[in-house]
Amino acid sequence: MRMLSPNQTVVTEFVLQGFSEHPGLRLFLTGCFLSLYTMALMGNIVIIALVTFSTGLHRPMYFFLCNLATMDIMCMSSVIPKALVGLLSEENTISFKGCMAQLFFLVWSASSELLLLTVMAYDRYVAICCPLHYSSRMSPQLCGILAMGVWSVCALNASINTGLMTQLTFCGPKVIIHFFCEIPPLLLLSCSPTYVNSIMTLVADAFYGGINFVLTLLSYGYIIASILRMRSAEGKRKAFSTCSSHLIVVSVYYSSVFCAYISPASSYSPERSKVSSVLYSLLSPTLNPLIYTLRNKDVKIALGKLLPSFSH
Repeated sequence: MRMLSPNQTVVTEFVLQGFSEHPGLRLFLTGCFLSLYTMALMGNIVIIALVTFSTGLHRPMYFFLCNLATMDIMCMSSVIPKALVGLLSEENTISFKGCMAQLFFLVWSASSELLLLTVMAYDRYVAICCPLHYSSRMSPQLCGILAMGVWSVCALNASINTGLMTQLTFCGPKVIIHFFCEIPPLLLLSCSPTYVNSIMTLVADAFYGGINFVLTLLSYGYIIASILRMRSAEGKRKAFSTCSSHLIVVSVYYSSVFCAYISPASSYSPERSKVSSVLYSLLSPTLNPLIYTLRNKDVKIALGKLLPSFSH
């Protein structure tokens, strides 16, 4: 710490509480985190490799899936390695700059994933509700613009929230009641007013958890209505199979994010936040490649060409 006034010191590093209040679970959690992180990393790298090198997957849906896998890797890698260090050591400290860097990459990747899921829902809407116009509406140029837009808008959101956090004064206590640097527990440690930060967090929640969620629901409302109007059972089955994977991913991700963030500051629960954070930062990135691989015929075929035993 460095001196601020005779009675105050500015915090230059934080202590991540992690799961230290459950010492009996340390070994179990280390094994779970390490195995899930390894599986998720490998699974998402395989998805990126498949989409990049398989010409049969050079389509909008898989281009967005490749971006989703990249976001999953960024989200996990900004959080899990440091959490593992905490599980293996007595005290897990993180510098102020390191904390802000972790916060930036976490907010960037997590918010990007929410926005991208909305773009992917629109892609499925066009594919099922307007199939004759799909290739013209979802052109490679538009897909590139949408992806760049998602990354850029969310980088701006992360920059604003992280920038506002650096303007706060932290003069102790310095224990973050979480296993990574997250906005709610950091705001609880601030010695200076957090009004602007709270407003910006609410605006981000309203946009990502509100508007995005409604747009995704609207897309699926139209998709389901369109599927129900189809006369052939085979057509219904094929249409539903093209969007069922995405619907499962959306359900898992939004459920965990709502538990973690969409609640009043007064009802913030560290334990609930830790559990839901594990869901979106580790479990969701682990499940996504499995869901898309096991439930998608095109991905299975592409994987079968790389691993012949998989196709049998």
